[in-house]
Amino acid sequence: MTEENTTPATMADESNDSKPHDIQQEATKKLEKLNISFSIWPPSQRTRDAVIDRLIETLSTPSVLSKRYGPLPSDEASAAARRIEDEAFSTASSPAGADDDGIEILQAYSREISKRMLETVKAKAASSGSNAEISAPSTDTAINLFL
Repeated sequence: MTEENTTPATMADESNDSKPHDIQQEATKKLEKLNISFSIWPPSQRTRDAVIDRLIETLSTPSVLSKRYGPLPSDEASAAARRIEDEAFSTASSPAGADDDGIEILQAYSREISKRMLETVKAKAASSGSNAEISAPSTDTAINLFL
């Protein structure tokens, strides 16, 4: 009689042990079918358009740059923003990065946008002959601001 009691219990234990394993295998198969990957480069066209819109806003409305170098007219800001974004995208896309998720490429893209935006406003200020300060403020000026 003890033999009969242990046999069904053992079979039940084996059956319960296999269920979690089966569920895990099934979940793994489903994930493999989905083939989900995460990549931030290249950005979608929607993201690129948002970058352009933000550049236009920064170049043509009151901002740190426009206060220092003067705002660009809306049409000029729009053309400059499209050029800046396109050139930055091309520059960042040119070197094939070994970075699978695109972090380094995205950083290069951001740096290029910042660099080109600053070059654009400096060139505009220089060509218009405005009194905008083109060079960075001296350390003394920065220190005096806090005194």
